[in-house]
Amino acid sequence: MRRNRYLMYGIALLHGMVFYGPISALYRQAHGLTISQITVMEGISLALCIFLEVPWGMAADRIGYKKTFGSCCWIYLVSKIVFWQAQGIGWFLAERIMLSVVTAGISGVDASILYLSSREGTSQKVFGIYTGMQMAGLLAASCIFAVFVGDDYALSGLLTVFSYGTAALLSCGLVEVKPKAAKREGQKAGKESVGAGLKAALGNKSILFFLIASALLSETHQTITVFLNQLQYEKCGLDSSAMGYIYIAAVLMGTAGRYSPCLTRKAGLKGSLALFCGSAMASCLILGRTEHALPSVFGILLLRMS
Repeated sequence: MRRNRYLMYGIALLHGMVFYGPISALYRQAHGLTISQITVMEGISLALCIFLEVPWGMAADRIGYKKTFGSCCWIYLVSKIVFWQAQGIGWFLAERIMLSVVTAGISGVDASILYLSSREGTSQKVFGIYTGMQMAGLLAASCIFAVFVGDDYALSGLLTVFSYGTAALLSCGLVEVKPKAAKREGQKAGKESVGAGLKAALGNKSILFFLIASALLSETHQTITVFLNQLQYEKCGLDSSAMGYIYIAAVLMGTAGRYSPCLTRKAGLKGSLALFCGSAMASCLILGRTEHALPSVFGILLLRMS
């Protein structure tokens, strides 16, 4: 199944190439949205994504992983075309709904295709390459944006359409893979254990508070590093190209997460949690009190690492 692996690597690279990433909030603002509308749509998108997880999983078992993944790739393309041409809240909401459908559909299916297309004992390496290709695509798109695109928002949307269109075409070349009976039984047992795990988590106050804190930190991180950061940069007088370079640095800083186990071993679990949460809080305080470029960039990068 080498063919499947290489096609999935190519699709991951192309899906990572979101050329409007450094200015996604400014792009939406320029086409008629407010920040309040953007954040509300993000909430709707997240809720819809969670709601669609189970139906998509059932559909994937029925129609196969290839058809599920391929369908999502084509819906992905349509969502990028809508985003590129969108004007006003209706079109952008439609784009977010399609993105939720795709995110829920691809979730787990891509990993299943890669796992079932890998030789025995090589799946970890395959997943590492797949994730690396996504990161490479994101960095490549960010570099192209910073050097060549800049303030041409329409071009950034069009280039993203081209990359996702190519990914959709590549998905047509995938070969169907099916799990063995033993793996199906394992998946069924895993699904049954989810309910028991959820019940146990809700009955433990420490775990419940930890989950709530993690959710709040995650949403704060997402909102600030993806949307509000661009408004902060604009307030500081930075142009689109500068935002592109900062975005590259932020992406690279995000890869520091691989070293978190080492830090946890040295500082301990409680010490690490205090450090990460404290860094996030310090970042928010800095961003809330400054209108200068250097402290703003430092605050965003600090939050990106937390």
